[in-house]
Amino acid sequence: MLAGILAGTALPVWAEGMDSSVRPRPKGQGQVSGGASAPAAPVQVQDAEALVTAAKLTGTVGFVVADAATGKVLEARAPETAMPPASVAKAVTSLFALERLGAGHRYVTRVLATGPIEAGVLKGDLVLAGGGDPTLETDQLGDLAARLAKSGLKRVTGRFLAADGALPRMDALVPDQPVQVGYNPGLSGLNLNFNRVYFEWKKSGGDWTVGMDARGARFVPAVNLVRMAVKKRQSPLYTYDRGPEREDWTVASGALGTKGGSRWLPVRLTGRYTAEVFRTLARAQGIDLPAVELVAAAPKGREIGRIESEALPAILRSMLKFSTNLTAECNGLTASGAGTLARSGTAMSDWARQNFGVDARFVDHSGLGGASRISAADMVKILSAAHVQGRGLKPLLRDVGMKDDKGAVIKGHPVKVVAKSGTLNFVSGLAGHITPPAGREMVFAIFTGDPTRRDAVPVAARERPEGVEAWIKRSRRLQGQLISRWAGLYA
Repeated sequence: MLAGILAGTALPVWAEGMDSSVRPRPKGQGQVSGGASAPAAPVQVQDAEALVTAAKLTGTVGFVVADAATGKVLEARAPETAMPPASVAKAVTSLFALERLGAGHRYVTRVLATGPIEAGVLKGDLVLAGGGDPTLETDQLGDLAARLAKSGLKRVTGRFLAADGALPRMDALVPDQPVQVGYNPGLSGLNLNFNRVYFEWKKSGGDWTVGMDARGARFVPAVNLVRMAVKKRQSPLYTYDRGPEREDWTVASGALGTKGGSRWLPVRLTGRYTAEVFRTLARAQGIDLPAVELVAAAPKGREIGRIESEALPAILRSMLKFSTNLTAECNGLTASGAGTLARSGTAMSDWARQNFGVDARFVDHSGLGGASRISAADMVKILSAAHVQGRGLKPLLRDVGMKDDKGAVIKGHPVKVVAKSGTLNFVSGLAGHITPPAGREMVFAIFTGDPTRRDAVPVAARERPEGVEAWIKRSRRLQGQLISRWAGLYA
């Protein structure tokens, strides 16, 4: 089990989303002589309360399903009970970012020169200026370095500066997660590879060799800022120490298995990490840069290179599909302009209240913070209003598909379900749209949660605590059963 956790096979679903649930089967139609369709058989639906009882979930189950066009509630249970939304919060973040930043917003990472370039020599400083892009990748930096080399740049006489103050510097998104989980990295105005570093280990004779790199699809630069040492012990699995310019990890040799493996680990010194990788890639292209100096704001200079992100809707669609916490926090912080994540969460809470009349409380934009709260009624109110007002959320939501009792997608099913899921330890949510081929479109929110049980899990055990897998499985099954009921009864 330790080796599995080390290698990341214990997926971070306990801080993330739902991938499957029980969905209704398509209703068949018989044929009578002459080719006319036989009358449809009566729809059989299960009682909602009986489904909840059968799920045997500790904590609270709350849900609301409503007519998407009118907001009329069709069925509800504990509709006003405020629950942790987990990553369902990212749907609200998407609306917040779209309104504040606009659909045309793109993040820009720039390279600036503070002096002239003569015979390949920059007589001044070279600045890597971050714009808060949460999607920046190694291959993009590699291509940028190649373009600079092609322009003739060889070296600089001044400094190499990395400006990462476009967003506040954070060591981690939340403080209450195990140190090694990749979904809880640091954050700043310079981010790379979702602020993760690739840790690989191999058996070499009687000892271990380890490597740390920032691999992309085409570039695999080694990383010296983040270091790993193997220690002869069984536990703890990892230790971590951060200095001002370096991150030091140790890992228990007893958890490395007998051959080798790899996993992504979070990075805390995100500005330095991004700058080091860029410096390594530049050197590979023949550009000699001095050691990086970190600054909050970029000095004035002439732009000599840039990387633009995709437009905001594409970023949000990917965020909602893969539930990337870093992307949510960068979008929310950029939209609010707040200096801390807590204040940014408050800004989004106030915005939701003013725009939708809801009494939600968000402590962040990803839902990773367990203190966020929203009721099923308020979530449905947001979804319905966003649908009627054409705010553009529905096209960004993932098509989760209608699924059978074994969790397999039913191909060609006429009922479409697009939704955002969310999962924390002993917390699970799903909210979105149910769209039949004809008839009533519905919006729904289902929140199940036992926050007391979640909070009782020691931080070190939160990557995969005992009992959570079965609990989440029952919750997901209930979500599918409820959607099956509503599709059959109200559509």
